[in-house]
Amino acid sequence: LAKVGVEGSNPFARSRHPEIAEKQSKNRTQRSKTAVCYAELLHNAQSSSSTSICNRSENSRNDCYTNLLRKLPAGAFSRGGIIYYRKRVPNALRTVLGRSEIWRSLRTDSVEIARRRFHAAAAEVEAEFDVARVAIGLLIQPMVATSRHLDGIADQRSLLNELHLRFTELGVESSSQKSATGKTLGEVYDLYTVDPRHTWCKRTVDAYLTTRKWVTAFFGEDTPIEKVTREQCRGFVQMLLDVPRHADRKFPHLTILQAVEEGKKAAGTVTISIANVNAYLNKLGGVLNWAVDEGYIDKSPAKGLRLTDPVKRRDKRRPFSTDQLRCIFNAPLFTGCVDDVYGYAKVGDARPRRARFWIPLIALFSGLRMNEICQLDTADVKLIDGVHCFVIIEGSVESDKRVKTAASERIVPIHNELIRIGFLRFVADQRKAMEEKLFDELSVGPHGYRSTNFSKWFSRFLHRIGAHAPLTCFHSFRHCFRDALRASRADRDISLALGGWTSGEDGSGIDGIYGDGFRAALLAEGVNRIEYPDLNLDHLVIE
Repeated sequence: LAKVGVEGSNPFARSRHPEIAEKQSKNRTQRSKTAVCYAELLHNAQSSSSTSICNRSENSRNDCYTNLLRKLPAGAFSRGGIIYYRKRVPNALRTVLGRSEIWRSLRTDSVEIARRRFHAAAAEVEAEFDVARVAIGLLIQPMVATSRHLDGIADQRSLLNELHLRFTELGVESSSQKSATGKTLGEVYDLYTVDPRHTWCKRTVDAYLTTRKWVTAFFGEDTPIEKVTREQCRGFVQMLLDVPRHADRKFPHLTILQAVEEGKKAAGTVTISIANVNAYLNKLGGVLNWAVDEGYIDKSPAKGLRLTDPVKRRDKRRPFSTDQLRCIFNAPLFTGCVDDVYGYAKVGDARPRRARFWIPLIALFSGLRMNEICQLDTADVKLIDGVHCFVIIEGSVESDKRVKTAASERIVPIHNELIRIGFLRFVADQRKAMEEKLFDELSVGPHGYRSTNFSKWFSRFLHRIGAHAPLTCFHSFRHCFRDALRASRADRDISLALGGWTSGEDGSGIDGIYGDGFRAALLAEGVNRIEYPDLNLDHLVIE
């Protein structure tokens, strides 16, 4: 790239331009400072000068440096008394140019002169960007060739020819030799999924792969990314509305378009929910937005394509009723069963106390999510300031421990009812057996979660004991916990901290970045105020 005039980003390494210097209004070393402006007072707070910041008549002078800077165009700034033009390098070009910003000295401290030289410097930088774009096969935009390293090129056609000749010498294929950006929809999808900035779990990776399969089946694998239109995206939305539920299982050997056609032929076909449609659109939008950032397209054709979900969030899941809770905790698994593997729904003499016994109880009295419980280590039960607590944290890269959001990392005191039923004795037994996992019998599912197989079992369990009802599932324990917090009149901030709920779109709320959080004793007070007065669990206590 050095052959085509792409220079370094160090503004002090550039030689002075040979053009005749324009007369400057005042030299920066000779400019009089009869008045001290705000900038000087702020940067010299310890000065013994008697000048007061209240001297408004003097500070309103036109030559006050802070006032002059306001006259500079966006992108210009001053360093060491010299004014520079600074431009952020587009993400797609950073590897080619080897930097994230480009600086150009305007070789003056005069605002008026800097304003006149600003546009020439901007054009020079844009020309360098176009040189880099050609190097990676991107389409360049029309521009006026005014940059110093392209002197003598009078128009756009000459500029393109010059760029083509220079890159032919380097053995680089120019954009005129390729179709448009040279990137197909499939290629962009692949580049997006391997971007090292994405730290996805296996489940998210699989979700993007599924979306990729559907998107490329609809738009075409080899369709140029810039040829994807708004109307085509609307057609994709309409297709999603017709996708049968569990299409990949029902039609494993068909494309998504073929599965949609088969679903239309069958009577009573249930399609995916609006929430799932929006989830697929979000993933497609993420890819297209990334393509915009990388310079492959100018604008995302799927921007704003989101459907209004007629089902309110509060109506998607319901808490268990008192009758359901009684049915669950009076089932043979909790009162006496054959075993907790296949005979959990048959009355027997066994009283096993393992994952299937403890996980529902922990969820009811702590509000932890299913996977947060399933992935607990024995070391995650700790004594903090004299309070026994669950510690919910993200594991290492090699670990299978995951949290949903930043606010999910928290401590939750263990409810006195769990201690009464004997949970701490169970923890002690697991430690004595040298078990790392609290529920070591749970295996890791295909997506890396220990909750996968437990979730399937719990759904069967609800049906077997007659506790199943619409809109209820394991997550209903978390809704019960939230309602119990409300009934106890717990402080809202305490409730958010215990449940790992967020108070803002950024994942934790602005208040979450201040202070060290709540003391364990205060959280324990909030947890132990939770009660279910119509649910008697005395039969679970073993003396």
